[in-house]
Amino acid sequence: MLNPSWLRTFSTLVELGNFTRTAERLDLTQAAVSQHVQRLEERLGPLLIRRPRQIELTPAGHALLVYWAEVSAADQRLQQQLSSADGEQGDVGLITPGSIGLALHQHLLDIQQALPGLSIRHRFAPDADVLAAVLDNRFDLGLATLKPSDPRLKVERFAQEPLELVVPAGVDIAAWADLERLGFIDHPDGQAMAGRLLSRRFPGSPGAHRLPYRGFTNQIGLILDPVARGLGFSVLPRYARLAFAQPERIRVIGGAPEVVDTLWLLHRAEWPLSARAQTVLQRLRPHFAPQASKNVA
Repeated sequence: MLNPSWLRTFSTLVELGNFTRTAERLDLTQAAVSQHVQRLEERLGPLLIRRPRQIELTPAGHALLVYWAEVSAADQRLQQQLSSADGEQGDVGLITPGSIGLALHQHLLDIQQALPGLSIRHRFAPDADVLAAVLDNRFDLGLATLKPSDPRLKVERFAQEPLELVVPAGVDIAAWADLERLGFIDHPDGQAMAGRLLSRRFPGSPGAHRLPYRGFTNQIGLILDPVARGLGFSVLPRYARLAFAQPERIRVIGGAPEVVDTLWLLHRAEWPLSARAQTVLQRLRPHFAPQASKNVA
């Protein structure tokens, strides 16, 4: 590996174009500057063409300058990753399910606007991918709908999210037959969510799997589009419904009992969270404080 001191000398020399000024800036002798360049040229070949009042880079010199810029940038990124003292600088990775992810999105943008030194990576993923990403240290923080038991993870409640029965605006639901007339808009978790909620709301019903099928989408932000057009109803988490851009075209059918899922915050237990990850959490928590409920899952 090339000596970083030699590379720093070379980069400064290219910037200033003069051996004397380079020596003064780096607090070196002019002979030391020449020696650093000589050592690099012994390894890489000619790097500079020395002219009376300027220096000119060879192709190898240009390549070395690019290399040093990449090394310097990588070193800066490493220092940011390893530094836990600065809560307003560096990278924070967050991986979440889609529904809570939609609700988090605007708040994360607000945080980045307020703290431009933070770079927040946010990915939507199912529970299994969330656990794997946090355990593999690819993301600092994760949210999951199922509480994991892995001892390598620190797990705590982050938020609670009721399941909601959502129908087109102006539609009322008084009995199971009303749901059958509408038909079901399904999604990857749709049958499971509908089964859990509707079995409590309509005890003795044939079950969600017996409802007429009216469509399917795997994009959580699009589930309510067909509902808004009157094509059917769906059951989905509240945060997904709150993110829908046309709330006047849908209606939530309330009632008891509720089914409320807990969203669990995950991060590695073996080392403390960085200050920047703690900053993000502190700014998110007031918007998602868990509420008490009788039917928490």
